[in-house]
Amino acid sequence: MSAATRGAVGGAVSYVKFSDKLTGSINDIVKIIEQNKEMIDSMQMLALELTSSIGSLHGVTLKYARTANQILDVLLPIIKNLPIIPANVKTMLVNLEAITQKIIDNEKTTSKTITDVQTGLRTGDTNKLKTHVGQIQAVTKTISSLIPNK
Repeated sequence: MSAATRGAVGGAVSYVKFSDKLTGSINDIVKIIEQNKEMIDSMQMLALELTSSIGSLHGVTLKYARTANQILDVLLPIIKNLPIIPANVKTMLVNLEAITQKIIDNEKTTSKTITDVQTGLRTGDTNKLKTHVGQIQAVTKTISSLIPNK
């Protein structure tokens, strides 16, 4: 009689081995991953492309924010002292300057986040990806707040 079926008093007792149970679970997990491999890989490639697109959009946004900010740095002091310029136009330009400055001020953080996420996606480093979830949510919130209401 084997140890798996022999009881403490010599009677026959059967049980499921933990190792068999774990092996079955691991085999099920492997099957699920193999069945969804193409989708998982496609999601990774899509995430890489989206991150790359966001990086490009960030570069374009930064370029135009710097240009607008330079123009506003010269114009705002002049416009503020001209009585013919309506108050709402002055307010709009001051708000525009604040937005462009916010984009410029967040350049390093946003660039680092984009680079780190790309690295995490390329290397499969889930810790690096988890670290930046909150930062990406903050970037999305900031961008969303800049979109005018319809």
